[in-house]
Amino acid sequence: MNDHQVPPTRPDWRTWLLLGGRGSGKTFAGAVWIDTLARRSLVNLALVGPALHDVREVMVEGASGIKALAEPGDRPRWEAGRRRLLWKNGSAAYAFSAEDPDSLRGPQFHGAWADEFCAWREPEAVLSNLRFGLRLGDDPKLAVTTTPRPIPALRRLMAEAGTVTERAGTAANAKNLAPGFLAHLTALYGGTRLEAQELEGLVVEGEGALFRIEDLKRAKGARPAELDRVVVAVDPPATAHGDACGIVVVGRKERRAFVLADRTVRGMSPHGWAGAVAEAVADFGAREIVAEGNQGGEMVRSVLAQADCAAPVKLVHASRSKAARAEPVALLYEQGRVVHCGDFPALEEEMLALGCGGGKSPDRADALVWGITRLMLEERSEGPRIRVI
Repeated sequence: MNDHQVPPTRPDWRTWLLLGGRGSGKTFAGAVWIDTLARRSLVNLALVGPALHDVREVMVEGASGIKALAEPGDRPRWEAGRRRLLWKNGSAAYAFSAEDPDSLRGPQFHGAWADEFCAWREPEAVLSNLRFGLRLGDDPKLAVTTTPRPIPALRRLMAEAGTVTERAGTAANAKNLAPGFLAHLTALYGGTRLEAQELEGLVVEGEGALFRIEDLKRAKGARPAELDRVVVAVDPPATAHGDACGIVVVGRKERRAFVLADRTVRGMSPHGWAGAVAEAVADFGAREIVAEGNQGGEMVRSVLAQADCAAPVKLVHASRSKAARAEPVALLYEQGRVVHCGDFPALEEEMLALGCGGGKSPDRADALVWGITRLMLEERSEGPRIRVI
């Protein structure tokens, strides 16, 4: 199995969300997880797909489905009349269609696997009914496997505290695909939203988005040998524990910005995230820390000082909405004046969500906006100006 097909190791997870491209092995991951639960002890499970046909043909009897995992003499038995898969130890997995949310009222389960969540007509209605039924055993869990689409329901699911999100592109499972499949589709759709969504498993922009996937795909490039200036931009968490602290390293060379790293951390104390900022400053030789001061003001400066940060701190304050602050930065991406020196899928997903609503606080994207604004839009305007008449 590939790393993305292994369930989370974090003990407090409630929902395992696997976002993957076509053929990335999502179905196999869900099938292995359900089969493992069923064989470990006597349990009742739920299988939910876009339609009953999908549950049987893909999740149960498909090439990567549950029945395909076991040896011929040890496979669970499909009972069509009761729409359930039955193991020899008595464990059962019942099939449900996302076309009928009310069918999930009443039954109760130890665990559930929901497939192609973004293809459901009423994803939140189905998901809520399913969760009310996850009430058996000591620790009922939910696995959700889907090719992502930019729908609010998915963004809200990703933002939940108990959700652990994994991502996998089609390339991660290339060895199990037909020769030439990936190269052919990349040649056809490379650099487009379709490639990002269907092959890379990224949540692309939705209605009202400020950043475009085409601009982000075009922004890939190498880091220059030398940079004029480097800053570490910080979006501090609103609370002392649990929230993410956005940490993004940005450099400038002449009239272009270079995103060097996303060092965002989650679940750390102020001392912890300040230490991560100090490490980023040292690793990249940053000359300044740009930190939003709305949540903590001088406390942010004090925490960073206690972490022995080797760069001065400039506190910035948000007087406009996140979308309004991001608009000038989005224009720089359209102009091709920002380069991403690496792969930053989590950061880019937050950027693509800006302006759409319905998701978690964009800590990474906020930090990015502060950093690029400081280097490209503020510093260039500082100092005396010459006007030619």
